[in-house]
Amino acid sequence: MAVVNQGFQGRGGADQRRLPPGQHLTDDFPVLSASVTPLIPKDKWEFTVTSETGVQRSWRWHDLLALPSESVVADIHCVTRWSKFGTRWEGVSVDAVLADVTTEATHATATSYGGYTTNLPLTELRGGKAWIAYRYDGEELGALHGGPARLLVPHLYFWKSAKWLNGLQLLLQDEPGFWERAGYHNHGDPWREQRYEFD
Repeated sequence: MAVVNQGFQGRGGADQRRLPPGQHLTDDFPVLSASVTPLIPKDKWEFTVTSETGVQRSWRWHDLLALPSESVVADIHCVTRWSKFGTRWEGVSVDAVLADVTTEATHATATSYGGYTTNLPLTELRGGKAWIAYRYDGEELGALHGGPARLLVPHLYFWKSAKWLNGLQLLLQDEPGFWERAGYHNHGDPWREQRYEFD
């Protein structure tokens, strides 16, 4: 039987195992947007969860900050093939905002100021997988990167991490969002290279 040296990482080293197929590593944080960057003052910001029955629960900025915050360190992967390792965020777990919401929903549409939408199964938002992020790298999240608050779903391609977040619509069935209707993959798993609907 062959002996495998557990210390051998291959030509790319240990970090290469963190890089999904087809991606390249960057130290930058590229800014890509489908529309003009909306500027939302914190005193006007509001986030609303709407259940499949139409029941709504809303949080203003001070309400969001009153919820337990979490620090998150995550690798992020853009569908345009860049990845950034070890990004540092602070925000509120989606689990915390859904804790008191009664729902039979299986899916959600994340909505944003400016009209952007993206769809996700609720299983991809729960269980410590997603956050409403309002700080990046120790600073308030800037508007170009989705501030004052954005969805952070780091295990999926980054278009699923909706910028300028203002709501979650809970649904009994899936409804494609902005990029999904334009031909992007419905799920968006970078490890399976789910970039476009035919992938």
